[in-house]
Order: sequence, then structure tokens, then C-alpha cells
Amino acid sequence: MQPEITRVTAEIEARSRQPRDNYLAMVDEMGANPVDRKRLSCGNLAHGFAACSGEEKSLIKLMNAANVGIVTAYNDMLSAHQPYADYPDRIKATVRAMGGTAQVAGGVPAMCDGVTQGQDGMELSLFSRDVIAQGTAVALSHQMFDAVLMLGICDKIVPGLLIGALQFGHLPVMLVPAGPMPTGLPNKEKVRIRQLFAEGKVGREELLEAESASYHSAGTCTFYGTANSNQMMVEAMGLQLPGSSFVNPGTPLRDALTDFAAEHVTRITALGNDYRPLAETVDARSLVNALVALLASGGSTNHAIHLVAIARAAGYIMNWSDFDAVSKVTPLMARVYPNGSADINHFHAAGGTGYLFRSLIDLGLMHGDAKTCFRSNFEDFTVEPTLTGDTLDWKPAPTATLDAEVIAPPDAPFAPEGGVRLLTGNLGRSVIKVSAVTEEHYVVRAPAVVIDSQYKLKAMFDAGELDRDCVVVARFQGPAANGMPELHKLTPYLGILQDRGFRVALVTDGRMSGASGKVPAAIHLSPEALCGGMIARVESGDMIALNAHEGTLILEVDEDTLAMRQPTKAPSFPGTVGRGIFAGHRSQVGTAESGASGLLSLIHISEPTRLRDSSRMPSSA
Repeated sequence: MQPEITRVTAEIEARSRQPRDNYLAMVDEMGANPVDRKRLSCGNLAHGFAACSGEEKSLIKLMNAANVGIVTAYNDMLSAHQPYADYPDRIKATVRAMGGTAQVAGGVPAMCDGVTQGQDGMELSLFSRDVIAQGTAVALSHQMFDAVLMLGICDKIVPGLLIGALQFGHLPVMLVPAGPMPTGLPNKEKVRIRQLFAEGKVGREELLEAESASYHSAGTCTFYGTANSNQMMVEAMGLQLPGSSFVNPGTPLRDALTDFAAEHVTRITALGNDYRPLAETVDARSLVNALVALLASGGSTNHAIHLVAIARAAGYIMNWSDFDAVSKVTPLMARVYPNGSADINHFHAAGGTGYLFRSLIDLGLMHGDAKTCFRSNFEDFTVEPTLTGDTLDWKPAPTATLDAEVIAPPDAPFAPEGGVRLLTGNLGRSVIKVSAVTEEHYVVRAPAVVIDSQYKLKAMFDAGELDRDCVVVARFQGPAANGMPELHKLTPYLGILQDRGFRVALVTDGRMSGASGKVPAAIHLSPEALCGGMIARVESGDMIALNAHEGTLILEVDEDTLAMRQPTKAPSFPGTVGRGIFAGHRSQVGTAESGASGLLSLIHISEPTRLRDSSRMPSSA
């Protein structure tokens, strides 16, 4: 193994010893009383299978046949989740053929950040992750299930499903993807039209035509944003079938993968001889594997929050210093939009996850011995699925890239370091995604332009007030202020200014989309403005220096002057569009670097006694 990867993994384990022990003690407690429907009263059990067929009721009564719980994020407004409509029936039929049963345990919300981007509803987006986690816990609280299949893909959905499922870590859990839509209008052309619209050079009709040609069918959006980064992360953690992330919906191979997942999850319950509980699959090795895969592929900056939150749900403490350290030894090996011109379908065709994982394992950057839901260990995830007739199998992934402009060979990466870096300085700690930023824009020193609402930037742009070098400071956008919305709406305007030759950057305590692009952006700044962060003392005209080479973000105002300034008072935040009922989330939320959740501080903080030293899990006998 690469020494730095070994060191970071060991440090995560060391700093997490107590919370991880607390978590495993909780899992022990649940595992000591394993799913045993005989423990339910007759009334409990009757309620649990009342709607089942007579045959299904008989199987559930037998107690020795697996009952699989399905947690679904299906809705048909969200293109990525529309294919899930018929998955439950398909899964039920497949599990029934295996001699078991399956039930939809519950549904969770799945909001589309593409619809809410730049709109008031985006302020609910991040907290929807906590709602999804709680919904998952509610679904699984019935204790009717021997294993779980989770149907979800996008942004907050996958992290929320995992955070919730980890509270039932004694159960085997697999995620079942639905795949990306086929390639439409190239993403680069879409962005060009967006910039022309922002400049007033094309109208709304042309813009809508371009957007519709890009987002045109069922499936995940084809750029490498948070949704597709989720799939990369989950596969790297060994929580879904190898090579299953980017197979298009509605194809025979996709259907075969779904069927196989349903079959396989029945084989890895405590009822059989290959018990694979979630708590044992998610460990420091799998978390670091996910981090390496994200950094090597230029994945979404949202995972500087989400992966941290998932880790904490499993009792592990990760931080942005871990991200920075791993990024410095992980080469950038993929160019997928916004980090290049290719889309995720092109990445899949060029070798996909199997080739990428093989390369990273060979470089000593991924733990090949990490436990997985399938086969022996993560070494076995360097394959790709194939379908011969009705037979699904896996073959070795390509040993060489099929397109060196999309996936680089290990000895010639696109960059020597990964896509995310830590920025520190007197403004606090933040992260920056550099994989899509050209090196000439790594350093920006310019006067601040301070805004307290993302909606103010357009008016300033239209008035010509931004036709100069500037660092736009968008504050009161953190989780405690307004739920930490993504600020992708700012990107076209800042991109135009950069194209005009101005030195431009963004500094914010909010988030950027997983599609963060060519403009350098110091995001997730902590502490946030509402919680006493220095960003609340910045004034327009102050010089700010961002240096991605050195990892610094400096407000060039002397300490005495800053000490005399009073923090700017936060603006009022409306309670419309459902925002009012999330006040409790805002009041309890942690920092961005701790996962920006109001739930995680409530779990794994007690110190129960471990039930067993020799074995954390119940016998599979």
C-alpha cells in the first residue's frame, strides 16, 4: 500500500476508536436479538404480512426463509428514479423464486436538485438527507427483515439511505442502481448556451431546447455530478454489484443486474453461510476506498460533507485534512464533465469502474482486502458484467484504457493529485475542487464583492458592476443559516467574467453543485457566517487571496481592524416553500466539516459495554 494511504486509514481508525466501539456495541445489541419473527406477537406478525399472498404468509411464518426489505426513493418526477417504478415487483418475483419473500418496507423522499437549483426549495435539499435517513430507520424499525435492498441514486438520497441503514448494521444491505440516461446534447454545448443566455445573446426558447436535449429521458443526468459520484462511491465501498453503476436503464443487462442483486442479498443473510452485515462492510478501508475513487475521478465536492456524514453514522471520524492528504497522493485519472468533455456513458465505455479500480489497486491506493457485499473482497471488483443469453457473469475489466482522453493509464495521469484540496487561513477552513480548474486560475487575489443572497449577483452582473477582478463572497449560505443550498446559479455569470479575462473566484459558506466547474470556488467555509465565522466581517473592497497551490485562503485585513468590526447581522430567512418546518434542523445542525447534520451528534455518544469481544455478530447457524 502507498504509505500515506496506510497512514490516513490508521489515523481514522485511531481517532475513531471510541465512537466506533460505541457503534459496534449498538450493532451487537441488535445482533444479540437477531431478526426472529417468532419474537413478534401474533398481532404484530399478522399486521406485518396482512397484505401478502397466502403463499408468502406461509413462507414468512416458517422463519427460515429470507424476508427482504425494500426501501425505495421512487418518484416519476425525478428522471434518475423513474425507472424504479417496477423494481419492487421484479425483486419480489426474483426473491420468491429463491424461496424467500420481499416487501416494500417504506418510501423516502427524493428531491431533484436540478429542479430546485437557484430556487427557494433548494434550501431544503441538504436537510432532505436527514429526513431520508430517518425515513429509512422508520422503514426498518419493524424488524421484519433479514436483508435490505435500497433503491436510490441522486444527491442526498444515497447518503441518507446509508446513514439510516447503518443504524441497522446487523443486516446485509445492498444498493441497486438504475443507471444513467443515454447521451444527449454534449454537456459542454449546454454550458455554452447557458452562458449565452446569461449574456442575453439567446432567448429562453433556445435555452429550454438545449436543456431538454441534455436532460431528455429516464435515468441519471450524464454529467459527473453528485448522483454519478454517489454510484462511484457506493461501488468503491463494495455495497453494490461490481460494474453496475453506469449501465443504462431499460436494457437487458440492467434488468439482469437487478435480478441478481435480489438473488444475492438472500444468500448473505444470517440464515445462510455467507453472512455479510453492513457494519462489517463499512469500515475505515471501505471509506478510504470511496475517498480515493472520488478524488481519482474528480467526483463531487458534496462528498466532502456526505462521506464524512456516512462515516460518522458508522462510528468513524473523517475530516477535510484526510481528504487533502489522500488527494495529494491520488492522481487524477478520469476526465468526465465538468472535468472534461466526456459524459459518464463515455467513461463507462472507456473502461469504467473496473479499469479505474484495477489501476488504483495496482498503484497501492485502494485497499484490495476490504470486505464487500459480493465475492471475496474488493480485489474482485476489478471486473465488468456481461450477459450471454440469459446468463449474467463478470469478466476481467480491460487491462488498458480504451480512451486515454477519458481514463488515463496509471503511468500518465491527467494530474499528479486528485480533484479536491483543503484551503485554510484566517477566514477558516474550506474545500476547493480543482480538477475542472485550469492551473492559470489556481491563484486569485482581488477585492471582495460581498452578497448575502445568491439572487443579488445577477442584478450586479447586468448592471456591469462585476466587470473587473473580484472575489465574490456569498455568505449566510451555511447549514445553520438557510440549509446550505447549492449555488450553481452563480456559475454562468462568474464563468463569463473569467472568459472576459478577469481574475474571478467565489468564497462561500454554502455549497456548489457536483457540477462545480472552471471558476475557482472556496466552498463549505467553516465556521459559517451565522455561527461567528470571519466571513461575517468581510466588507466589499477587502483584498482576498486564494491560492490553490499552497492551500490558503487569506483575508488581507489586519487583525486590529477585524477585531473592531462587528459581524454583519444575518438577513431574515422566509419560512415559505416548506422552509419553516426545517427550523429545528437548522438549529441543531453541525458544521460542514462534521457532515452538516443535526442527527449525527445524537448517536454513538454514549459508552455502552461491548457485548462480546470475540465476535460482534450473531452466529449464522
